[in-house]
Amino acid sequence: MNQPLRIPSSNSRRLRLLLALPKLGIVLLLVAVLTLLWLLHRNEADVERSALIKDVLWLEQNLRFHFDGNEEQLQQLAQDMSNSTSQQKLFRLRAEHMMKNSPEIAQILWFDTKRRPIDAVPTSNIPDQEVDAFGPPVTAKAFDLAIRLGTRQYSEPFFLEGNRAFVQMLVPIFHERRITGMLALLYPLDTLLANQVPWWFTEKYKVEIVDDNNIKFATKTHISGNHSQSYEIPFDPPGSGLMLRITNYDAPDNTMQRLLVAAIVLLAAGVFWSLWLVRDLMKKRSHAEDALREEHAFRAAMEDSLTVGMRARDLLGRVIYVNPAFCRMTGFSAAELVNQAPPMPYWAPEQLEETYAMHQTVLAGDAPPDGFEITFMRKNGERFQALVYEAKLIDGSGKHTGWMASVLDITERKRAEELARQQQEQLQFTSRLVTMGEMASTLAHELNQPLAAIASYNTGCQNLLSNGKATPQEILPALEKIGVQAQRAGKIIRRVHDFVRKSEPKRAPCLFGEVVEDCLGFVEAEARKRHVRIECAIPPLPAIPADRLMLEQVLLNLIRNGMEAMSGNEQATRVLNIATDIIGSELHVSVSDCGSGIAPEIRDKLFTAFFTTKPEGMGIGLSICRSIIEFHRGRLWVEDNPLSPTGSGTIFIFTLPMEAE
Repeated sequence: MNQPLRIPSSNSRRLRLLLALPKLGIVLLLVAVLTLLWLLHRNEADVERSALIKDVLWLEQNLRFHFDGNEEQLQQLAQDMSNSTSQQKLFRLRAEHMMKNSPEIAQILWFDTKRRPIDAVPTSNIPDQEVDAFGPPVTAKAFDLAIRLGTRQYSEPFFLEGNRAFVQMLVPIFHERRITGMLALLYPLDTLLANQVPWWFTEKYKVEIVDDNNIKFATKTHISGNHSQSYEIPFDPPGSGLMLRITNYDAPDNTMQRLLVAAIVLLAAGVFWSLWLVRDLMKKRSHAEDALREEHAFRAAMEDSLTVGMRARDLLGRVIYVNPAFCRMTGFSAAELVNQAPPMPYWAPEQLEETYAMHQTVLAGDAPPDGFEITFMRKNGERFQALVYEAKLIDGSGKHTGWMASVLDITERKRAEELARQQQEQLQFTSRLVTMGEMASTLAHELNQPLAAIASYNTGCQNLLSNGKATPQEILPALEKIGVQAQRAGKIIRRVHDFVRKSEPKRAPCLFGEVVEDCLGFVEAEARKRHVRIECAIPPLPAIPADRLMLEQVLLNLIRNGMEAMSGNEQATRVLNIATDIIGSELHVSVSDCGSGIAPEIRDKLFTAFFTTKPEGMGIGLSICRSIIEFHRGRLWVEDNPLSPTGSGTIFIFTLPMEAE
């Protein structure tokens, strides 16, 4: 019986993936096309918006120009009438001239100071009803304001003659600094737009004059449809809250026309393509050369401004490029370094083998990704420390052609780091001396006990020997006790000597249990004095890489801080616990007390240098402890003690790596 053919699941998944790739490509192409269309539409809208704003500003400036011109002419007429003997003749002559040259003006009137009409153009005789018609309250308000201020004023817009909107401009007539009359221009707003807005403008836009309440006073346009964008600008003059609103309407659909034009252009391009091909190629080459020169000048300026040395080498290690910063750093010129093969003139002779080995490592592609430090030599023989970062040099075709290095002169930084390290060591040594000074009286008392015992046993032996009846068996126990007490005194002295001696930090295998034992030997007397019970159960631990003296300093500082924190407790609750635990590849050490705890607001400042909560503290103990633990690649932090019988307390925890990194 034939078994059906089964495609392995891995091949099936691969086939589905291959079939999905074209679909994914189509989707991506569709997204790209839609995005392009959206961007084109957005760009077109931005261009239309920009053109709309420019046209609006042009129109507003054109209208303002005509207003200013009419205002100047009217003010000139008012000035001439104040100095003329035949004012009426002059008024009619100049007013008729203005009416001919400015068709947007409906009427020019002449009033006395009581707002009674004297003359008007084109009306010679003004009946009372007509004066009332041309004198609504808004013009009376403007008239009074012009009289009071003695300056040109525009009235608020008002409607007359079948809902036509008008604006009146008033200019006072002065004679010997006294207002003797008033000239008025009457603007129909629809006529203003009809005469001052060009035809081509209304073929593109709809022009409206509106106020803050969106009341339309005049409109001019030759198009209709759905508007796409609009822009408003204050219509000042005449002002009074008027706005000039320009609306852009969507053009009718001309898709077929565009397709036809595109087809014609494509056909024409096909005809002339062969003739213009050579010219286009030459033009592109010229542009490419210009762009290349500009790019070269830009890169040269950028490289000259760098303070980081740049050095490029080919795959054989030959120098092919150095920037000015690298030349300044080494003292050699570019001509002395380019095409130079190893050994380089800036390599230090005393480290030639190490430098050449690192050179070979870089050429093999195994350069450290975080950079490496090396000693270079300047042309004058001066050595300097350099931090070098190497990266592949890729050409325009994606081919690996060499290595590019960034070189930093870190000599001053190394000196600063060394100075900071020395200062930190001095601070640690000072902290140990301060700690030993604080414990001096307690250690002196502790040392006095074995010395007193030695003196007592020695006196007893002398008395026995002076009687002449003592046997060796009687004296031997006393001598053995003298030896034990002498060893005890010597052990105390050795601990003090080891603790206060100044030495370089050095991590070596040490047993943490012995570190704890030495620390307990230091604080045993002080613990008895403070009535503090120290609970310590340290299991056998493997040796860890650490500086034993530094760990003693940390542990001693934490133990003494814990005992001081419990100074206000009842004697039964003065318990200090030291515990260890191995978690993963780290040793966790905790020192727990039952004191008053640490307030949350000062917990973040606890390890800050020179911050202390003790009245006479220096504020460097915990800061140094954290520095020492971080030197050992560990962490130090503080937590609340949930198991404290007083309901408060603190646990200081630090970690140490079990193996050297």
